Amino acid sequence: MIIGAHVPGLLPLQEAEEVGADCIQMFVGNPQSFRKPPPREDATELNGAGVPIYVHAPYLINVASPNNRIRIPSRKLLQQSLDCAHAIGASGLIVHGGHAEDGVGEGFLRWRKALEQIESDVPVLIENTAGGTNAVARYVEDLARLWDSVGILNPGFCFDTCHAHAAGEDLSDVVERTLAAVGKIDVVHCNNSRDAAGSGADRHANFASGKIDNQALLHMVNASRAQVLICETPWERIGDDIDLLRTAIS
Repeated sequence: MIIGAHVPGLLPLQEAEEVGADCIQMFVGNPQSFRKPPPREDATELNGAGVPIYVHAPYLINVASPNNRIRIPSRKLLQQSLDCAHAIGASGLIVHGGHAEDGVGEGFLRWRKALEQIESDVPVLIENTAGGTNAVARYVEDLARLWDSVGILNPGFCFDTCHAHAAGEDLSDVVERTLAAVGKIDVVHCNNSRDAAGSGADRHANFASGKIDNQALLHMVNASRAQVLICETPWERIGDDIDLLRTAIS
């Protein structure tokens, strides 16, 4: 299993080395903006580094939205983010499932249309989300319905442990149920949570200070059968989290 970290992104390779990460996740633009991500001056260096790189899409992307002023810019930004991911040799682009205020079923159809329009050889990995009444990827049963719609297009899947906890899922078997729904977990975001189960709050914590028992985290990691594991925990102690995972998993 490759163990990586979400890095600040100013000097990605050095930041990964600093915390002992074998894999990088990063933003390629402002995560809170619809602006086109700028070209990276270090694209050639990243492309030739031989280190697996994943790009996390901006948080504002919501291709499931019924609002044209959100959905259409989201599709455009999704394609632009994929183009930037390709330029740095990324192995995948991870994007949140989003919300459909007019019903999650409508959101499933919009996700399919968005995937049909993509022009990129960089895989899109849909991630389970922590909260929201109309979230299309919060609950496992909704993931199963989403995959009924988009599965033929072969998207990837990223499972976030904090998000599953925040959604109120039973962590003892949530991974097994997720695998039954989507078929394969490509990447695990292994994060603890600052908040109680079912809170719907997407606030990550380091392993030593979170509300999820570490044994539950390790169970989810092992059950996922994923080849890539990425920590998105607070940077100050992310190295400790990576060390714990490397020791426990090996």
